[in-house]
Amino acid sequence: MLKGAVMRYLDLGVILAYLAGITWFGARFRRHQKDLRDYLLGGRTAPWWAISLSIVSAETSTLTIVGTPALSFTGDLGFLQLVFGYLLARIVISVVFLPQYFRGEMFTAYELMRRRFGESVRKLTASIFLITRALAEGVRVFAISLVVSIVLGTNEIWSIIVIVLLTLVYTFEGGMTAVIWTDVVQMSLYVVGAVVSFFVILGHIPGGWTHVAAVAGTAGKFHLFDFRFALDSQFFSRTYTFWAGLAGGCFLTTASHGTDQLMVQRLLSARSERQSRTALLTSWAVIFLQFSLFLFIGILLFVYYRDTRLPLPSDLDRIYPEFLWRNLPPGVAGLTIAAILAAAMANLSAALNSLASTTVVDFLRARSRPAGDGHSLRLARGATVLWGLVLLGIGILARRWGSVLEAGLTIASIPSGALLGVFLLGVLTKKPRQGAAMVGVAAGLAAILYVRFRTPVAFTWYVLIGTTVTFCAGWVASWFQKPPEEVLVREPVGGPPYLPPRRTTAED
Repeated sequence: MLKGAVMRYLDLGVILAYLAGITWFGARFRRHQKDLRDYLLGGRTAPWWAISLSIVSAETSTLTIVGTPALSFTGDLGFLQLVFGYLLARIVISVVFLPQYFRGEMFTAYELMRRRFGESVRKLTASIFLITRALAEGVRVFAISLVVSIVLGTNEIWSIIVIVLLTLVYTFEGGMTAVIWTDVVQMSLYVVGAVVSFFVILGHIPGGWTHVAAVAGTAGKFHLFDFRFALDSQFFSRTYTFWAGLAGGCFLTTASHGTDQLMVQRLLSARSERQSRTALLTSWAVIFLQFSLFLFIGILLFVYYRDTRLPLPSDLDRIYPEFLWRNLPPGVAGLTIAAILAAAMANLSAALNSLASTTVVDFLRARSRPAGDGHSLRLARGATVLWGLVLLGIGILARRWGSVLEAGLTIASIPSGALLGVFLLGVLTKKPRQGAAMVGVAAGLAAILYVRFRTPVAFTWYVLIGTTVTFCAGWVASWFQKPPEEVLVREPVGGPPYLPPRRTTAED
């Protein structure tokens, strides 16, 4: 008993050392923060490979580490069909959005909406982001509590508080520079932890991989593609098919990486458009390998529990972290749990910084102040603290929202279609103006809310539906908008009135 207690203390020591070390590491970047550009974009000094790993870190999160093994434990490899859509989305973003974002200096994605449609659409899209990101991050904060409560034996609320406060410290101090470089460190740690856990779990299964392949193959665990295309009543309700994955993964990722400030802020932090594109495209290969790794871990756990006939946890989202904590060697268990917390803290830090940047730039207009103005920097740090408290509250409420991975993806999918639709309307068309854009957003949100609560359509189709309705409604509304009122600019007294070369409208 005493020996077991000593071993647990060794694991706890590893975890606490990591938490203290990463907080200290991130906070050290405070001295680099001189103005809003440094705090929100890292001064645009990060290399492309660091931004690429930061994108992967944000895209992975605790939802992936905790929720993905549970998906393959109960199902198969079908979730990977979404990832193929992720690649198509990255190509679309590189061609359609990145050239727009690098015309001039932008701090947020929603400044593009102000440039194209006006201030009202900018605030509308920024508001949708703030609400959506807060809700989605609340689910991720709850996912953190599942891990911490297993390790520390604390209740979920105190587990949430511990991680949020530690992450808040270095995000408050170091800004986007701290976010990117702590992402690099933390991603390296959780990949190492996942690889170690894969081989440790495999070592607990007599017969090794040969036995796993036989049992899992018979159970259909290696099934990947579902090409069923019959347009029957079940087509849109099946979550993981090739068509749902390709369309859903493409539209969801185009929305999240092309219009969501959490990801766009990383792309804007690159030194140039070319480096931003390189970072985005190379991140897909790492994402594919990571999802594959965690799905195979779930298959290993399926075979392990089938052979041992051990009782399953009441919540399958706990199956992976509980196995790690109870079965891995001392020190290694602490390392792998620290790896899961690393992913959680990386994503939470990025969310806090992106929420703060949108609040300050798109609503408080801090960017209009002179460069180097300390007031803007104080506003950004204050907004970071405020959003940290908001996420604490949402994380507590998210405990009853079901599967953490699918709950997070569902929340993100509901408004993402409206955002992507209005961004595409602005980039690909010239006729629609501010009123038409707002009509499109309203129609897209209404359509997807109806689909979510009144139909059996799977969440993988939400963004495609929302995007299509938003774009089409905005385009149709543009044909009913009033012609822009031309403003006459007069020459000095005695000269005739004339129109300027560019038509000036009341909306301008």
